[in-house]
Amino acid sequence: MTSPQTTESTDVLLIGGGIMSATLGVFLKELEPEWDITLLERLDQVGAESSNVWNNAGTGHSALCELNYAPQAADGSVDPAKALSINEQFQVSRQFWATLVSEGKLQDPRTFLNPVPHMSLVFGDDHAEYLRRRYEAFKPHKLFERMEFTEDRERIAEWAPLTMHGRGAGRVAASWSPEGTDVDFGELTRQQVAHLVSRGGQVRYGQQVVDLDRQGDGTWVARVRNRLNKEDDRLVRARFVFVGAGGGALPLLQKSGIPEVRGFGGFPVSGLWLRNTDEAVASQHNAKVYGQASVGAPPMSVPHLDTRFEHGRRALLFGPYGGFKPNFLKQGSFLDLPRSVKAHNLYPMTRAGLANLDLVKYLLSELAKSKNDRIEALQQFYPTADGSQWELVEAGQRVQVMKRDPKKGGVLQFGTELITAADGSIAGLLGASPGASTAVPIMLNLLAKAFPARMPGWEARLKELVPSYGVKLDENPQLADEVTGHTARVLGIG
Repeated sequence: MTSPQTTESTDVLLIGGGIMSATLGVFLKELEPEWDITLLERLDQVGAESSNVWNNAGTGHSALCELNYAPQAADGSVDPAKALSINEQFQVSRQFWATLVSEGKLQDPRTFLNPVPHMSLVFGDDHAEYLRRRYEAFKPHKLFERMEFTEDRERIAEWAPLTMHGRGAGRVAASWSPEGTDVDFGELTRQQVAHLVSRGGQVRYGQQVVDLDRQGDGTWVARVRNRLNKEDDRLVRARFVFVGAGGGALPLLQKSGIPEVRGFGGFPVSGLWLRNTDEAVASQHNAKVYGQASVGAPPMSVPHLDTRFEHGRRALLFGPYGGFKPNFLKQGSFLDLPRSVKAHNLYPMTRAGLANLDLVKYLLSELAKSKNDRIEALQQFYPTADGSQWELVEAGQRVQVMKRDPKKGGVLQFGTELITAADGSIAGLLGASPGASTAVPIMLNLLAKAFPARMPGWEARLKELVPSYGVKLDENPQLADEVTGHTARVLGIG
């Protein structure tokens, strides 16, 4: 390694240019305008990894259609608690985005968010009965009051015509929620970063952080390698560091040496989509239609037929089809996984792996599929789909959290995990879905953990940015009507 050539100082160092760093950067600039904020991105643009429009489903995860957020218990009951929590979190994100739009800090919301109803579609008696029970458990709650359920094929065809074209006999059931959205998190990231820069934030591209060292005065020094012109490494000193590098967060947190990351590992899952950009076909479908996951499939591999928007153009996406690569980033290294295995996480990772052999089996079966096999899966949702109109594209990498468990030794966790040092000087985010959709509440949680002494002074501005801050909308129907109505009008999602 070459000797560092330059040392810089900043108040806040954001590592990684995805939706998480962008969200935190905007928050901190709004709360502390005088702070110096520096964002380092290893690629030549922000929002290019997991936040990229084609690397994720853009669902705006609000638990309206994702069945894995409310599984059926052994007694047949359906508990809406987790789904309610996720919907509450998405409402917080909506409020933050709406405030930034109202204050002129984001562009026309149609550039990053479009109204697309969310549906669940299932086949067969058992799945239909489950979906009915789910609907009955959800409907009494304020945040799900607009949800509809039907087994009437004509009604389903009104909601999503392509799903009923040429469908054979058999029981079909669906739920439908009109307030669903499609979110281009890559574009949202770029606009938030542009606002950050307009307020004095520094963004540098081609900059890869290769090491993190805590100093005696409590600050951190990041060793940074320039990937674009191969200059000598430089050092950046920061009072606070956020590792928002997606799958690349785990190795950097490990290098930081903070005890809070001990025992954590990561299991990377890759994926593929089928994409149709023929507007004559895409114009016939305006919904995100989620089904039931295959046995052993991770939640991110729940099959769904989606309307997607990129720069105003409508397309269709189906998948994802699971796969496995050992790299933690789409543009990462095949050595990422083996390099992340340490003495402190080997046992938890081994135990979690042994307990999830069905996942390994599932991923191997997915890798063995031909395009025809994938088209057959598509035709379960869209029976008359013409395979020649669909191209196979690579989705983003997801790194699922593996961590210690007192009873099982180690578990594979779906969702996100916020790691914060005891002194609040460094934090990082591990995990995946519903990640991007809940970036705002995740960053609010980070602020509370990393800057507890400043939270009282920040509260007034936080309530301007997120009007329901500290309140559950589902438990406050009048406030829920006011807030959801306002954000719908501002964001143009009706």
